[in-house]
Amino acid sequence: MPVGEARPGFELWRPNRVKPQSITMKFVVVTLLLVSAALAAIVTIAGWPILQGGAAMGLICLIFYVFLYVLFAVLIARWRRGVLPVASAWAVLLVIFCAIAANTWFARDKVGFDEGLLPSPLIGLLVVILIPIQLALMLVAMIAFNQEWHVEEERPIGSGEDYGAGAAPDDGAATPA
Repeated sequence: MPVGEARPGFELWRPNRVKPQSITMKFVVVTLLLVSAALAAIVTIAGWPILQGGAAMGLICLIFYVFLYVLFAVLIARWRRGVLPVASAWAVLLVIFCAIAANTWFARDKVGFDEGLLPSPLIGLLVVILIPIQLALMLVAMIAFNQEWHVEEERPIGSGEDYGAGAAPDDGAATPA
């Protein structure tokens, strides 16, 4: 029998995907990814007039990170578990970038420095806010990865029974065949 196919009269069922914990973790990971993408876009666009020399690289990083995080969010929303450790690894990289860059945004709060679309301390604050969001993303993505969303079981088609997770206790009532 090929992997991912059920025997005749049976359907594949993924019991770990119906658990409230799994649904909550999926929602939290997708939300953190989208918030991270939005904050990264705001920081880059707001600081765009200040970027010199590396402006092209800043645009590439913006497009790449935002695209990647939105792609990760879409894949995770479709229960693709394999992208969770990759999202966690990219979060580590963004934490490093934010930890290095935050101080430079606050150092621009002096006379003679150009201003971006937003005040430099506000951009620095957004960069600092990205750090705990990325740390939370790393933690939640690894917890979600350990929930084993990929586990499949066969069950009879149309049985309507919940074999395992969330199963109601048997009250002795006969179930129709």
